[in-house]
Amino acid sequence: MKKDLEGNRSSARSFALTPSQQGIVDKLDEPALREIDAAILKNVSQDWRKVAMVVGLAMLELKNRVRGIPDVFYSQRVTVLAEQGSIEASGDLMQMQQCEVRLRSRQ
Repeated sequence: MKKDLEGNRSSARSFALTPSQQGIVDKLDEPALREIDAAILKNVSQDWRKVAMVVGLAMLELKNRVRGIPDVFYSQRVTVLAEQGSIEASGDLMQMQQCEVRLRSRQ
């Protein structure tokens, strides 16, 4: 699990972080990454929801605990969660305003 959390901090397919943003993200420890992922998952539902909405709600939820992390990084974490199969995505995950996500449907 640690490799999944830390090894995918900045997926090549995702938005690029600026050097200063990357410096902030590089300081995140595993518990902080788990907290970010949990906040994202908490804001994904069974119904399709825009990634921008999920990211915004997760950031608001964590604003007093995990500070200074850019929305781009939260979007990268959405991509990681989709790649891991935790959530489903419809559309281009690199476009927060267009792409939608939902909890993985049970089949």
